[in-house]
Amino acid sequence: MKYLITESQIDNLIFMYLDNQDFIIKKMNSDNITYFVNSENDEFSGGLIQYYRSGGECVMSFELINEIAEFFSMEFDGSKYVIARWVENTLGRRVKEIIIR
Repeated sequence: MKYLITESQIDNLIFMYLDNQDFIIKKMNSDNITYFVNSENDEFSGGLIQYYRSGGECVMSFELINEIAEFFSMEFDGSKYVIARWVENTLGRRVKEIIIR
């Protein structure tokens, strides 16, 4: 049996998946960056997602994008855009550029 899932439905599933990761959001006013980290002890430079508030750049780890792509059977590019939309919804700010590290 085949199921048809709309783009918005898969987005909602990925949003729920990312919400359940329990990322800790740390905003550093001194360097204008918002970090999404796994625990309080994570190094800021090692966060899975970084959002630069001044320019709207979103830096994502390759591993996170690949994890989403594989888990949801998506293309790599599609998964990075869904993560960017999740960041936009979470922070209430627009992502203007995606950078992969």
